[in-house]
Amino acid sequence: MKYNRVNNITGWTLCLIATTVYLITMEPTGSFWDCGEFISSCFKLQIPHPPGAPLFVLLGRIFIILSGDNPMFAAKAVNGLSAFASGFTILFLFWSITHFAKKIVLQKNKELTRMQVFTIMSAGAVGALAYTFSDSFWFSAVEGEVYGLSSFFTAIVFWCALKWEDQAKKPGADRWLVLVFFLMGLSIGVHLLNLLTIPAIVMLYYFKRYKPTKWGALIAFAVGCMITGFVMKFVIQYTIKGAGWFDIYGVNELGLPFFAGFAIFFLLLAFGIGWMIRYASRKKYYHLKLGIWCAVFMLIGYSTYLTTMIRSNADPAVDMYNVDNPVNLSSYLGREYYNDWPILFGPDFTDRAPYKEAGDRYVRTRDRYEAAGKVIKTDWTATPSSHFFPRIWDNDNDRQQADCYRRFTGLEEGETPTMADNLKYFAKYQAGWMYMRYFMWNFAGKQNDLQGFGNARDSNWISGIPAVDNNLYGDQSKLPDSIHKENKSYNRLFMLPLILGLGGLFFQYKRKKSDFLINLLLFFFTGMAIVVYLNQSGYQPRERDYTFVGSFYAFAIWIGLGVLWVTERFSKLTKSPLANFAATGLCLLAVPVLMANQEWDDHDRSQKTLARDLAKDYLESCPKNAILFSFEDNDTYPLWYAQEVEGIRPDVRVVVNTLSGTDWYMHQLKYKVNDSDPFDTVFTDEQVLGDRLDAIYYTELPGFSKDQYYDLYDVMKNVVASYDPKNMRESEDGQQFHLYPTKKLKVPVDENIVRANGTADATDKVVSELHLDLGEKNYMLKNELSILSVIAANNWKRPVCFTSTQSLKNLGLDKYTRLDGMSYRLVPVENGNVNNDLAYKNIMQKFAYGSADKKNVYFDEENRRRMNIIKLAHAQVALSLAQAGKKEQAREILERFDKYVAQANCPYGLASNLGNQHNSFSLQFLQACYAADDITLAKKVATSIRKDVKQQLIYYQSLGNEMGGDDQLVNNAYQYLQAKGGNLGEAQTMFAFDILSSYQILRQIDDWEKQFQASGIKS
Repeated sequence: MKYNRVNNITGWTLCLIATTVYLITMEPTGSFWDCGEFISSCFKLQIPHPPGAPLFVLLGRIFIILSGDNPMFAAKAVNGLSAFASGFTILFLFWSITHFAKKIVLQKNKELTRMQVFTIMSAGAVGALAYTFSDSFWFSAVEGEVYGLSSFFTAIVFWCALKWEDQAKKPGADRWLVLVFFLMGLSIGVHLLNLLTIPAIVMLYYFKRYKPTKWGALIAFAVGCMITGFVMKFVIQYTIKGAGWFDIYGVNELGLPFFAGFAIFFLLLAFGIGWMIRYASRKKYYHLKLGIWCAVFMLIGYSTYLTTMIRSNADPAVDMYNVDNPVNLSSYLGREYYNDWPILFGPDFTDRAPYKEAGDRYVRTRDRYEAAGKVIKTDWTATPSSHFFPRIWDNDNDRQQADCYRRFTGLEEGETPTMADNLKYFAKYQAGWMYMRYFMWNFAGKQNDLQGFGNARDSNWISGIPAVDNNLYGDQSKLPDSIHKENKSYNRLFMLPLILGLGGLFFQYKRKKSDFLINLLLFFFTGMAIVVYLNQSGYQPRERDYTFVGSFYAFAIWIGLGVLWVTERFSKLTKSPLANFAATGLCLLAVPVLMANQEWDDHDRSQKTLARDLAKDYLESCPKNAILFSFEDNDTYPLWYAQEVEGIRPDVRVVVNTLSGTDWYMHQLKYKVNDSDPFDTVFTDEQVLGDRLDAIYYTELPGFSKDQYYDLYDVMKNVVASYDPKNMRESEDGQQFHLYPTKKLKVPVDENIVRANGTADATDKVVSELHLDLGEKNYMLKNELSILSVIAANNWKRPVCFTSTQSLKNLGLDKYTRLDGMSYRLVPVENGNVNNDLAYKNIMQKFAYGSADKKNVYFDEENRRRMNIIKLAHAQVALSLAQAGKKEQAREILERFDKYVAQANCPYGLASNLGNQHNSFSLQFLQACYAADDITLAKKVATSIRKDVKQQLIYYQSLGNEMGGDDQLVNNAYQYLQAKGGNLGEAQTMFAFDILSSYQILRQIDDWEKQFQASGIKS
């Protein structure tokens, strides 16, 4: 059988295997993070967050239609898109490996022997299957996110470039290069990762068409970097910026309709391109002509973004940043609504960089574009500490960035950072913790699934070899079972994929240096170059390994070539074909088979439905026609999925707190979405246009007393939104700021209305007005104004609910909320706590639990955090019922959770990276068990928690010197937390709070047991 036929059959077989694996293990509904948003966008062709993914949305919609356009199957269709795209990624990876392997194996002017063909196929199969079962790639392959499809474009673009290399000497071969740039243009509509293949492709072109020299290679590398920069800046951003400015001029100055200037710009661009192609043809400038055609086809692929503006004009329910005109599209693509960061020049975190104006911010109104504020950018160069290659730059501390900088550099409080500190942070945190750790997860092994913050316990890479791991992190056998032996992410690969990959790397370097350099560039630009570009400050809100899958793809090529290296080693010990068969069998078993065995259980999501069920629990806890404020991505995106796709409670209007601080979102509140009627806010569209009311400041004004409460609606309407000079102040740079004159606000309550519509129960003591105390708050942001504005304008007509009360404390609203199950409802009752009857009914009749009652359902830490929210709701409702004398109902609530959340899937006792948060939630559940006299369940919960916290204390003891028992360890931890010393080892200091909380939890359990034993209650 001919080589090409064998190559094709083997490649398609591996594609089928990979696709089948991903389809079997993919999640059946929406996952957490962005997946709910993307699936919702695909189902109704809506607009996801910047910079958008129009091609992904279109393809997702096609998959949904091909699957029957059934809303209950839509998530599977979009997840299936990722599975198929990832499966085809494996196909092109296989063909890329065999391309490189063939060039090494094939000798000049000789035909490949059958054994050589076998070895080449083996190399491709081992490398492709290793990537199939790699941790980070598998994670993205089974959910409705862009990364699976992005990886597919990376794979097919790189393969097309290698295909060009095969045919470079044939007439018309350069059409492959044009195809490469067309695919890149399409990939922009998914993710920008694909563009990082350009330097490697340019080097491939150089080595094929020119005689290599050192200076020539450096020039080719520089050209590849410049082309990448040109595409990212000029093709992606400046074309749309130019079109936007044409549209502004056409509408505002020439009186043309919207989009006329946009169309004229691209007509002129097309005319200019046509002229340049004719000029290049006439002058026989072949490379200029080829470059222009590549740019043309990239723009054609990039044109999928036109669908973003088309759909945004239809006002869909999910319409992020209202991209209904070229000006907004420019801001959308440029991610202007997100925070900026320095890359090559900037300050240290000890300085706060000032802001500078970067032109007018134009907003589309009814008949023109209106300047509504300024585009504000951070001036990273204008601080005393600004320097080249800033790494420790973030002056905020909302995620303990300063603590992270000091932890990874050794800086003391008040110490001035140096360039050495920047480089140390880059090496230890950005390159080490946020890249190399992820790399080693995939090719060495993984400790557990707790998000890591740089300590010895959480989410480190491991080898699986005790001598190595114990030397790095301490005695691993002392780790609590819940995050070690019982954690499904405890994956031991024994560094075998790493060793095989390094063998392939050196083998390719030795045999084909040019090919090695091409793959090295792909590895570098999709790995360390991203590290440099992202310049991540610590600590990140989630693990970011999905960012670097392109780098892991390149390493998988070396894993495949490692088979050739092993075969060569074996051939010195025994003759072919035994050496070939033995090498292939050993590599296959030691790498992809081992990886599949270790990682299947923590990547199998085939039964999990928690994201969807969490959203359902929130929605079903809301009264009819409610307004529900959400505060986190992992609340919001599942809510969007549940409503937009499965149609769960379409009468509830979800208001996203983080988005409600924008003019476009506040405008969207005023039109109907699904079955939810529009509603007013206090402010008009003009009053919140652009940056108006982005922030307002507290200032004492005449006529307002500090001790008096003032009507919220009146203050918002007639003071905050007023342009009367007496209600405004001017800053030093001439900016006008709106003010609020009081920190005491009131919302009147019509008792007849709130009792008639069920906001207040018959037995409630209704207050005549809500008293909101802003305390020490001296400014409010637009999203906070949005909450107050909705409440003031609503006048108790519609129920107002919240997914959390944490963000309400600063507004004085938290004491007027009552738990109805999972959501908190605004009520005219102080400290209403729980609506016992309604919450009981909602939980017992409507709650779902992510299929946690089924066998072998894996919940990673983010899933467990969300399950804790459900657990806490059960505990709060049960405790309230027990305190009201309804202990039977309380027991039913608790036992329902225990029935539907199996201990094997999500135990009560489990270490977490957030200061024992999981055990703290379980402790509240245990308190409810005791309050409800459910002693049998209490014993079960207490046993699980006690086991874990005891094991935690044993582990913390093992990290330092012998301390004479738990009491001494806890005392040292307490002293350390009080900044009074404390004899803790360096590794123990990271766990000081966990040491103290573990001890406190243990003592609390013991106290409760003694109390209930003394009370004479028996199980």
